[in-house]
Amino acid sequence: MKIKFILLLTIVVLIYGCAGVSSRGIFGTGVSVAFDPRSVGTQIDDSIMQKNLTARMILLDKKHLLLVNSKVLDGRIFLTGKVDNPEDKLKLTKLAWETDGVRSVRNDLKVKEEFNFKQSAKDLLITSQLRTAIILSKEIKASNYQIDTYKKKIYIYGIALSSDEKKKVIQEAKEILDVKDVVASIILVDDLRIQKD
Repeated sequence: MKIKFILLLTIVVLIYGCAGVSSRGIFGTGVSVAFDPRSVGTQIDDSIMQKNLTARMILLDKKHLLLVNSKVLDGRIFLTGKVDNPEDKLKLTKLAWETDGVRSVRNDLKVKEEFNFKQSAKDLLITSQLRTAIILSKEIKASNYQIDTYKKKIYIYGIALSSDEKKKVIQEAKEILDVKDVVASIILVDDLRIQKD
């Protein structure tokens, strides 16, 4: 039974991985590899690291597939989502650090609380407002950013083409009504190990 589950999981990861760079992109739906300032090799390395980490998180506990989000940018791993207890948070951090090629791990996982529909709707609204502001801004390359909101705290992950763009993204986030804090994990193109030529 366990072997069948592992085989099924491997097939799902491989099938999902085939579409990962082409139609969905590294950052999510609609992102083209052509707009990503990382070299193709770095994008592939990051994608492999992410698939590896996701598979190992699922083997640790299947519920992590739905509750934990991981993003890999230039060998840096970012974790968001919810876990049942502090021990799960520590286990996932350790798992991320054990990933081959990891340069750093940022753990923004929260310990689960009772579901609050009003809070979840507010978080979704904040995320939508920031995404819209970034898309409409001519100074920001919107496809380079991933946004998560939890309890009115915005987490932004991505790659900025310049420090001015980074400041503009953070400024847009801070201007949204009811935002308590902005946690920006934005890497400048100049800080990437290997960039596109």
